[in-house]
Amino acid sequence: MINIQTLIENYQPTEMAVELVKKANIALLAGISGAGKDTIKKRLLQDVTFSDIVSHTTRPPRRNNNRPEIDGVDYHFIDLEQAEQMVKNREFIEAKFVHGTVYGTSVAELQRIYEAGQSAITDIDVQGVAEYEALAPDNISIFLVPPDCQTWLERLKTRYVNDEEFQSEWPKRRDSAIRELKHVLEVPYYHVVINDDLDRAVRVCREIINRGDLFNQKDDEARLAARNLLNDIIKL
Repeated sequence: MINIQTLIENYQPTEMAVELVKKANIALLAGISGAGKDTIKKRLLQDVTFSDIVSHTTRPPRRNNNRPEIDGVDYHFIDLEQAEQMVKNREFIEAKFVHGTVYGTSVAELQRIYEAGQSAITDIDVQGVAEYEALAPDNISIFLVPPDCQTWLERLKTRYVNDEEFQSEWPKRRDSAIRELKHVLEVPYYHVVINDDLDRAVRVCREIINRGDLFNQKDDEARLAARNLLNDIIKL
């Protein structure tokens, strides 16, 4: 366990992997918990020109939205021994060791999407976006925000069985949201999209992804909404 953690902390992708990240069309969807990135990703994936980057993980499959996770669809499920071998062989673009679990994006997964001529999509945290940005600054990074704090709280609460479960998780969710919003507002590479209407949000995300570098407008209205949301969450 300690060995693989050390390997991941010092992990560097191969030059071939970096070149693949630079030439592939990759859209990174981030957002605070409850912003709707999974729903928007699923809507985008209804378009055959997009393909999901299926990550590898050493955690066991679990139920997600009342259905069991499927190997090769939700994740590529591997054991620690396989993960350690993949790290040693430098088969990942990026890898993380989180609370005893390995998560990683394989070179083979992105190569498959690139060779099919599709745009690669993944939902990812801001740390993962920063890692991709360091490898290839031309990646498309989209940060989704709910329109306001009250809407966010209502959406977030629907994820929990009861209020007691929500309250036990709330401090962690609040702190993560504050940290992520502060980060996004400090760096220049995010397109910020307000998820106030699902159809509109999907349309805007699709336009940003398809137009790539030609789409240079970092929406001021959305950034202002993100700033206001941050201030309101801090007050809670």
